[in-house]
Amino acid sequence: MVKNTDKREHLVETAQKLFYQQGIRGTGIDTVLAVSGVSKRTLYKYFKSKDELVIAALQRRDHEFMDMMKKGISHFEEQQQGDTRMKKILAYFDAVEDWIASDRFFGCMFINASAEFPRPSDPVHVVCANHKLRIIQLIEQLISEMDFDDPHTIAVQLALVTDGAIVNAHTTNIQNAAKVAKTTARMLLLTYEK
Repeated sequence: MVKNTDKREHLVETAQKLFYQQGIRGTGIDTVLAVSGVSKRTLYKYFKSKDELVIAALQRRDHEFMDMMKKGISHFEEQQQGDTRMKKILAYFDAVEDWIASDRFFGCMFINASAEFPRPSDPVHVVCANHKLRIIQLIEQLISEMDFDDPHTIAVQLALVTDGAIVNAHTTNIQNAAKVAKTTARMLLLTYEK
């Protein structure tokens, strides 16, 4: 017998995949139920509305994405050559490139969701904004060994470069967008060196 927590997790996982690949508004609850095999009664046992399920799916994606990036950074950091101070941040851009080149890439779920829920106070939009803030924090950690006067501002700039690569890879199929972003990041970091 399947435990209730397993049903909830299965439902969230299914919803996350469908929302990411097909969009949130483009994916009806009936589709989520049909693909997951979960009953409507079970759905409403855990979630009062589709928005609550969307938030749970985005939170799951946030954890999954951050884990993927951290593993990617660890993997690619070992392969970096040249300036050792930049190893971690350059490995980050390699991890982004690896994700963009994969069959798991459908753009950024958080950029896509925030476009569907554009009001900044909307709970779905808030989850998206929080994810982007976590990315900035991650980047700031990756450049922490470099001697910058204002690492937070630089992290914000590098996050913007990252989002530009993601959007261009997704919308215009620029296959080398992450490579271009990595080159841009390196040049940006060199301008801030003391």
